[in-house]
Amino acid sequence: MKILSVNAGSSSLKFTAFEMPEEKKLISGYFERIGIGNSFYTLKINGEKKQVEVEMNTHEDAFKILIKELIDNKIVKDLNEIKGIGHRVVHGGEYFKDSVVITEDVIIKIEELSNLAPLHNPPAITGIKAAIEVVPDATQVAVFDTSFHQTMPKENYLYAVPKDWYREHKVRKYGMHGTSHKYITERMKEVLGHENTKLIICHIGSGASITAVENGKSINTSMGFTPNAGLIMGTRSGDIDASILPYMMDKLNVNAKEIDRILNKESGVLALSEQYSDMRDIYDHVKLGEEKSVLAQDMFIKRIVDYIAMYYFELKGCDAIIFTAGVGENGACERRRVIEKLEFLGVKLNSEFNEQIASYHDIHEGKITLEDSTIPVYVIPTDEEIMLARDTFRFSN
Repeated sequence: MKILSVNAGSSSLKFTAFEMPEEKKLISGYFERIGIGNSFYTLKINGEKKQVEVEMNTHEDAFKILIKELIDNKIVKDLNEIKGIGHRVVHGGEYFKDSVVITEDVIIKIEELSNLAPLHNPPAITGIKAAIEVVPDATQVAVFDTSFHQTMPKENYLYAVPKDWYREHKVRKYGMHGTSHKYITERMKEVLGHENTKLIICHIGSGASITAVENGKSINTSMGFTPNAGLIMGTRSGDIDASILPYMMDKLNVNAKEIDRILNKESGVLALSEQYSDMRDIYDHVKLGEEKSVLAQDMFIKRIVDYIAMYYFELKGCDAIIFTAGVGENGACERRRVIEKLEFLGVKLNSEFNEQIASYHDIHEGKITLEDSTIPVYVIPTDEEIMLARDTFRFSN
């Protein structure tokens, strides 16, 4: 059965086609600059890449090209072979505790939740509507980043604010990156060889979150009501004193929307370094001894360690710590610095293997601690696309 996994952005569309249930990746691609001029797309098939410049005014245009490429590359003979399309949706609120087949009511609820994820939910709806228009007979499935965290207990998802904020306005911790955290949870069952596990999963990229998982369920996570809570990220501040907001609104004479934009787009390591939002750039300038980049990396690492330590005690120990996502999978320096700060727990780094493992090296996955380390630490590449495909296949049978 042919299944598509789709992740739509405001001007982009990322997809992977799978043969299910074999989970064989057939082709993947990324459509960029949709509706803003100079648009193009990149395809990867059989290890080869090609890039095509073509004008795409809408996501529907991108989907039509996507289908043509599937047919031209003999992935499918016609539209009827595409049985399901899974869509990544960041915010499902309390409505969705699992993935769902998309109906008009589901679309309305996703739209209603757009104010909780204004950068993500509206593009997802655009992608969903385009897919329905172009491939009307396929089963369309919404897979929510927040669903995995719906197992958190009240003491972890409620805030100490007036209860009406929650009852009437749904103000609570939701968490994000759930599709990634769920994939790592399932993969670690295979790696460790047993179901009942205590895991601390560090999804560290430009956006970053850490989740405590017990027996396959999320019990706490660093992101909150929005993706801006928790860790210091590329351009997001992470945790700050809430009273800073009205104070700086007065000082800068800006409204709430503008202060929110600053906290999401002009903060994080970008603000600390005053130049770089990418940890690769930070690392390059740390090696040169640039003071601002050193401080940015120090604070970035410290916040990760703070959350690992907090979740270690909440779980009463753990079976493994896992690094995943862009920095987690490729940042040997960042992993080393985190583990060095965990030495008080008896965590011992295998320095040689830590340097060898990265997505652009021959070794992508493995344990980066010594055998006598009290807690094993792993690097596991995440695969959100296969999670979309699995859930879509589940509903398409």
